[in-house]
Amino acid sequence: MKREKTEKSWMLYDWANSAYSVVITTAIFPIYYKSVATAQGVNTVNSTAYLAYTVSIATLILAILGPLLGAVANYEGMKKKLFFTFFAIGSVATFSLAFVPSDNWLLLLILYVFTAVGFHGANIFYDSFLVDVTTYERMDYISAKGFGLGYIGSTIPFLASIVIIISAQMEWISLAVSTASKLAFIITAVWWITFTIPMLRHVTQQSGLPKPPKVIQASLHTTWHTLKQIPQYRHVFIFLIAYFFYIDGVGTIIAMSTAYGTDLNISATTLLIVLFVTQLVAAPFSILYGRLAKKYGPKRMLYVGISVYIIVCIYAFFLKTAIDFWILAMLVATSQGGIQSLSRSYFAQIIPKEKASEFFGFYNIFGKFASIMGPLLVATTAQLTGSTAYGVFSLIILFIIGGVLLKFVPNVSNA
Repeated sequence: MKREKTEKSWMLYDWANSAYSVVITTAIFPIYYKSVATAQGVNTVNSTAYLAYTVSIATLILAILGPLLGAVANYEGMKKKLFFTFFAIGSVATFSLAFVPSDNWLLLLILYVFTAVGFHGANIFYDSFLVDVTTYERMDYISAKGFGLGYIGSTIPFLASIVIIISAQMEWISLAVSTASKLAFIITAVWWITFTIPMLRHVTQQSGLPKPPKVIQASLHTTWHTLKQIPQYRHVFIFLIAYFFYIDGVGTIIAMSTAYGTDLNISATTLLIVLFVTQLVAAPFSILYGRLAKKYGPKRMLYVGISVYIIVCIYAFFLKTAIDFWILAMLVATSQGGIQSLSRSYFAQIIPKEKASEFFGFYNIFGKFASIMGPLLVATTAQLTGSTAYGVFSLIILFIIGGVLLKFVPNVSNA
């Protein structure tokens, strides 16, 4: 019973923080930012590029800090402290977005960096807690179920935000659309904070190294030592390189989807509705990936996800109408949760359990450096060609490279 309660508390954090993923990363914030930037005379291509550069800056910060933070978290009692610190930074910064003046697009981007650093920083430790809350045999299922709950949970504050924004647009309520968007940021922060409480109360670090007198100095030494050792864990090293490429494409598509839709003159209302339905569709597919991984193995299901994303990149190049955007979004919905959850659980199964936080720090750095390359690729290609479509299409190479490298990692099975 205690393990079941711990598993549920851990999974509930996906329910809590996924509202940030959809409202801030994917949907309402990018649309709101684009409207503010456009009103201030920034053209559509440049505003999309500036957002991509901002995403790159935020992920660079985490990429640099990730391994060191992971090493610190390996010491007894440190993992939850670091988790709470970054969770607090992210949730408070998200709340603060509501108080940025409606004509200051630059300050929005600066504050966005803090929200992203807090969100992704907390996820380093949240992911590494997977080895503390469940057994090896249940990792794929628990990880995938967490993503599934996240998609379901995110729809509630997202729906509330959509209702408020559309009501403001239709003048059903006496509220400016910009104010309605700011209320969405507050709702997201409150939701995130409220449903993180079970995680803080019931999830604890089960294994850790004795805490040395000089934690930072010892952590730097440990990080350097592990960095040199990673190539010796051949399967871990190859998987991280493969992950670097394919998760780059996944993260970039998620982060840039609404900006891309806006550039194609798809209305904000349509974008919000599409993204809401995407969350609903993604929930059962995420859980399905976990169940199929038990039968066919996580590696094979990762190939399925990569194949779907290759199709997404090709289709996105020819995207012209709102119907095309609907089709594209549903394709993404079938695999975005599955490919992320199985990457997390597969990695947890092939690393030394006693070094989980440190290895997840490197897992994070590979993911974050990838997230720098993807948006930069989209941004520079869009500015060089004058078309965002070419930037999205160029992401296909990342999935192909990731898929080829994945061939060289071992199969693991929880069947």
